[in-house]
Amino acid sequence: MVFYYIENQSLVSNFSLSNFKITPLSTTENAYYQHVIDFKTKPLGALGLLEKIALQLCKIQKTEKPFLQNPNIIVFAADHGVARYGVSAYPQDVTWQMVFNFLQGGAAINAFCEQNDIHLTVVDAGVAHDFGEITHQDFIAAKQAMGTQPFHLEKAMSLEKAINSLEKGSDLVKKIAQKDCNIIGFGEMGIGNTSSAALIMAIVTGIPLADCVGRGTGVNDEGLVKKLAILETAYNLHIENCDNVLDILQSVGGFEIAMMAGAMLQAAAERRVILVDGFIAGAAALVAVGLAPAAKDYMVFCHVGAELGHRAMLKALAALPLLDLGLRLGEGTGALLAWPLVVSSARLMNEMASFESAGVSHKT
Repeated sequence: MVFYYIENQSLVSNFSLSNFKITPLSTTENAYYQHVIDFKTKPLGALGLLEKIALQLCKIQKTEKPFLQNPNIIVFAADHGVARYGVSAYPQDVTWQMVFNFLQGGAAINAFCEQNDIHLTVVDAGVAHDFGEITHQDFIAAKQAMGTQPFHLEKAMSLEKAINSLEKGSDLVKKIAQKDCNIIGFGEMGIGNTSSAALIMAIVTGIPLADCVGRGTGVNDEGLVKKLAILETAYNLHIENCDNVLDILQSVGGFEIAMMAGAMLQAAAERRVILVDGFIAGAAALVAVGLAPAAKDYMVFCHVGAELGHRAMLKALAALPLLDLGLRLGEGTGALLAWPLVVSSARLMNEMASFESAGVSHKT
């Protein structure tokens, strides 16, 4: 796998990774936490991936009794110039219409947030619509532009916009963290954003583009051929000038992906648990990890979706997803569906007895 790290911070004078100060998770206490997990009243490894998440939670919070409080989901919405060229089965107007749907409580993410009593924040990162003076308490106006430029013809955004988006995502997490939130999930909305995510994936990982491009919102066979052709044009246009992750983000990224990546970096810097949703959120994770590899230590990858490249993306990240339900909706829905499993991982550390305390004989 090829990751384009920013090794020389002077490449970008007004953006410094040192602002995030992400600490890699220590392995010093691994053996102790693993011992605690192994000696719960169960066969060794019997709770499978839940035990791996439990160990990760212990390391993030530096305790054998991890706790999760005040969870939040942030959905970043933005438009993509390439959507006007037929890469999606849906018109671009669906992006702003779905923002209103989120705010009216009518989307899948609303239902799942209500089910789990989790707060939802919706961010206009770059939707091609004038929302006017929306006063909804859960809406944040952070528009960078009326969508990106069509990246098969030119760069998606300026370097300044890419950096501003990263920094704005960081600022949003700082505000939410003041509410004693120690776990944040991220979702997105943006017609055309599987195209952006596929290009980011192909350039960052070196996986062939054809293996990264799927049907997105459900394009037919003819639409898929057209989509791949447009993305191949974009790939060939930009690949020679993509020397680092910021170049990639500027060339083929989206404002919601950039803002989400910045939010992930800040959440990791504050030792918050990060719930990574699907293919688009995975592309943001690729950007974040490409900028600061230690950020991955704080990420829980919630599911593997039906989009063609998602399984290969997770493999490139050496990530083990919690769920495999054939999802391809986005919005953070996969993160919400995985949330109870993350809660279970914390509860097994806090509520399960050990063989010794329960007076149960353990394996010889």
